[in-house]
Amino acid sequence: MSRLTRRDFTKATIVAAASSVVTAASASRVLGANERVRVGFIGLGNRGDQVLSGFLEQTDCEAAAVCDLYQPYREFAATKIGNQPEQFSDYRKLLDRKDLDAVVIATPDHWHALQMIHACQAGKDVYVEKPVSTFVNEGRAMVKAARENQRIVQVGIQRLSSGFCGEAAELIRSGAIGKVTVVRCFHVQNEWPKGIGNPPDEEPPKDFDWDAWVGPAKKRQYNKNRTFYRFRWFYDFSGGQLTNFGVHYLAQIHRSLGVDAPLAVMAMGGKFANYDNREVPDTLEVVWHYPGDTLVTFSQFNATGASPTGRPCEIEFRGTKGTMYFSTSGYEIVPENITPNEFAARSPIDRERERGWRTGARPEIEAKKVDGVIRDADHARTFLDSVKSRKTPPCDIEYGHRCTSAALIANIAHRTKSLLEWDAKTELFTNNESANKWLRSDYRKPYVLPE
Repeated sequence: MSRLTRRDFTKATIVAAASSVVTAASASRVLGANERVRVGFIGLGNRGDQVLSGFLEQTDCEAAAVCDLYQPYREFAATKIGNQPEQFSDYRKLLDRKDLDAVVIATPDHWHALQMIHACQAGKDVYVEKPVSTFVNEGRAMVKAARENQRIVQVGIQRLSSGFCGEAAELIRSGAIGKVTVVRCFHVQNEWPKGIGNPPDEEPPKDFDWDAWVGPAKKRQYNKNRTFYRFRWFYDFSGGQLTNFGVHYLAQIHRSLGVDAPLAVMAMGGKFANYDNREVPDTLEVVWHYPGDTLVTFSQFNATGASPTGRPCEIEFRGTKGTMYFSTSGYEIVPENITPNEFAARSPIDRERERGWRTGARPEIEAKKVDGVIRDADHARTFLDSVKSRKTPPCDIEYGHRCTSAALIANIAHRTKSLLEWDAKTELFTNNESANKWLRSDYRKPYVLPE
């Protein structure tokens, strides 16, 4: 995207606001079941390139336009697509194309809200990568924009389109492992000894529009670690691995427990290795209290890469009858390992110690192991089908917003050193008024979040 001047942005905002009153029927054409969906792609580095590959597998997707402020990314994507898509450096000009049915947004996290809202106002359906926002109020504004403009908006949480993930969630909801009292999820990444490094602040490269990259976030001195993939380690642009990976985990946890928001949250951790210039923690422990009295924890380790559970998993659902170990390659149900016969053979003292099984009447469940895969292409397929059918996708913007919000308020708990009680209806903390200011974006001028 080109450098945004105050006059350009103000004009664009007025035009976007005016376009929001256009009805969905007049803003975009109605697609037949066999028609190709014309898609524009905004953000093409790393994750954007991966998502593009998923859409290119779909024969009814026409990648008609690409946008990135970094020219090498645009050119690489155009070559990959192969049909000479129109190239843009300014996403607003891509949105001006009346023939586009939808856009895919895979820009840095702090740009998601504005770009998605402007796309909805321009009459486009939207696939937006997670986390949907960097502030809770941004996510709520995104939901409002989708509803007011009658747009299909799907969040890039790919497991919502994976069969084995849905099966695993249904098993837990149906009581297959009993009452789930604890869920643990993990991000284990040993970054010793250098982490992301500690480069000095400097002047941005002449061919890189740093002001446009920063966009609505607070203006900082250019540092190469604040750009491209490593932006996730800085609060202006992201929420660290808690929002990067944690939102994926929370999406599976929410659907498995049948909940959409926690009741309370607390967190402890920090930059314990202290070897680079990141702002977010490299070591973190979060605890959420969810309805139905389930504790959910997120553990981020900057330590050896061995699985904390002794099993290769990213989520551990612990129930009264057994445990489910869940990963991106499948899940395994392991029953409680004390059989009635084993219990009966124990001494009276040992049986007394097994307080939960004093009578030996333990309910039996079967062990189960299922392999699976999570694919970008499957999630792209879900989105295109929803665009054509006008049916709400399984990972709708409201669902993505709720999962993202749970991660965002955990970061607030950590940064304010608080145990925070959460009212999901008002989306406010009820026991710490000063923490509520962290829920709202503070865009630098002239950027304004439509609400």
